[in-house]
Amino acid sequence: MELESLYQEVILDHYKRPKNKTLHPNPMVQVHHINTSCGDEITLNLSMKNGKITDLSWEGVGCSISQASASVMSELLHEKSRENALTLLGEFQEMLQSKGAIHGNEDRLQDGVAFAGVAKFPARVKCALLAWMAFKDAGSRIEDHNE
Repeated sequence: MELESLYQEVILDHYKRPKNKTLHPNPMVQVHHINTSCGDEITLNLSMKNGKITDLSWEGVGCSISQASASVMSELLHEKSRENALTLLGEFQEMLQSKGAIHGNEDRLQDGVAFAGVAKFPARVKCALLAWMAFKDAGSRIEDHNE
């Protein structure tokens, strides 16, 4: 199986069986983002404790790329430190904005590298980044509780 086909399968699998796609109650912060280009939407709940993401859940509607990206992100960032999560966000964003020049580090981005091909389609980059930008927004609003 060719790599591009494998990546398409990863995206479809996350779209059909999304991870963490249910809003958990009592988040520290909740954000809602809309991709004005296409109408995709995401609501993201985030909680942190001792500098680590303890809960990241979401609900959303939109294309397979935006929904699969939210699934991948929620799984990848769980239990990561704020700093590590923001570094991964930066790597994912750099890959997507590279117009296909950067393929991503699979050891770091895991299933996120499946979105490398999206970089060749500028109109779809915003779809893939929607959940990640919601996370960035939520992370900037949260006060880390050390209970």
